[in-house]
Amino acid sequence: MKRDLHRAVAPALTCCLALTLTACGGGREYTVPREACGVPLSEKTLDPFLVDGEDLKVVGDTLTDPKENSAKCEISVDDWLVISLQVDKVDRLYDPMDDAESFRFENRAKMNNLPFGGLGALGDRNSMVSTACAGPETDHLVTYVSTSQKAGGDVDERRRDIEAFTLDFVPKVKKKLGCST
Repeated sequence: MKRDLHRAVAPALTCCLALTLTACGGGREYTVPREACGVPLSEKTLDPFLVDGEDLKVVGDTLTDPKENSAKCEISVDDWLVISLQVDKVDRLYDPMDDAESFRFENRAKMNNLPFGGLGALGDRNSMVSTACAGPETDHLVTYVSTSQKAGGDVDERRRDIEAFTLDFVPKVKKKLGCST
């Protein structure tokens, strides 16, 4: 009888332990917002930067506030910076490949074939795109996308992910600002 009790209790304890470890093992316990920083987000292009955690926070400015000439917004998970976004309203097109912009990048490369008018550059952890707007509030925009300095992983893959996010994000910013070009 005692032996039968041990046989019944052991699997039950093992199951409870496994469930406990699974619950503590991580995963995403937060919901990815459809919009952040005043701009719609694509979960597909944001997903590569998201980490396991409990709480996703969006802190900073609304990037499409017509009163601000420069706005910055950050998305973090459990106080771990995931991605930083900045939009500057400017008076002309800035070339991210100009020597004056080199300080912003590690391994800078020109972004070719933008699906909208403008100039872009991509680094190991960031991108910069300058584009015309011709909207009610500004003539041109510069959009910056940066990932955490602590972000690991394959650099080539991260660069592809940053580029995909940027190419999805910039047109949404332009639309929200009422840009006609």
